[in-house]
Amino acid sequence: MGPAAEGLRPEELARQLLSLGVEPGGVLLVHTSFRALRPVDGGPGGVIVGLREALGPEGTLVMPSWSAERGPPFDPSRSESAPDLGVVASVFWKLPNVRRSDHPHAFAAIGPRATDVLRDPLPLPPHRPESPVGRVHELDGQVLLLGVDHDADTTIHLAEVVGGAPYRVPKQCTILRDGRPFVIEYGENDHCCRRFKAVDDWLEGAGAQTRGPVGRAIARLARSRDIVDVVVDRLASDPLVFLHEPDEGCADCDEARATVPAA
Repeated sequence: MGPAAEGLRPEELARQLLSLGVEPGGVLLVHTSFRALRPVDGGPGGVIVGLREALGPEGTLVMPSWSAERGPPFDPSRSESAPDLGVVASVFWKLPNVRRSDHPHAFAAIGPRATDVLRDPLPLPPHRPESPVGRVHELDGQVLLLGVDHDADTTIHLAEVVGGAPYRVPKQCTILRDGRPFVIEYGENDHCCRRFKAVDDWLEGAGAQTRGPVGRAIARLARSRDIVDVVVDRLASDPLVFLHEPDEGCADCDEARATVPAA
């Protein structure tokens, strides 16, 4: 066997993030793939150290932390984050002094603005303005896609709500009410999300995104407000821009399309 690959040190990761444009003292919402980024000294925890070093003590780090759908009642101190959020997000919410929402559509955060980001009760739909992703937008935060594309970008779901996307797929989540499991049914602007990747070109065309290497990953960085602005502008001319056409064989998009009210 050959020698093990040398890992990226957290301080090197921080320098790369600062070169990309991460703002010290700001609010940063991160979606990440450790598999794309690795190796990093300290593993997923080393990634978090590097992110926090780039932000500095006045910065606030935010990550998605919701649980799997249709699971048991959400417990912020015990419920695992959904597997598709990745191992960095799974490690993050368990760290000392990290706060986590007390509802199934949870985010986790640490830093001076963590309480502001997480202050809302259960948001329905999950990514409305009165939600963690909405509060990052309100606080003029940045969104970092670290080794993932915009199909993992929850801020686009916020833009769908703000822009009036007309689809609402039936969903449910389980909470504790008076000590007993209680199922809440709601409508969510959900679909396959693969067409979210188009936002990459929209942001690039507007000069509103920086892109570059961080470790072995490609990172994308944009302001939350810029993401929402470019998406809302597109939705104004085509409210179904993110849905595959009926003849493309996407069951998730077909389900969403079926909920659109008739003209």
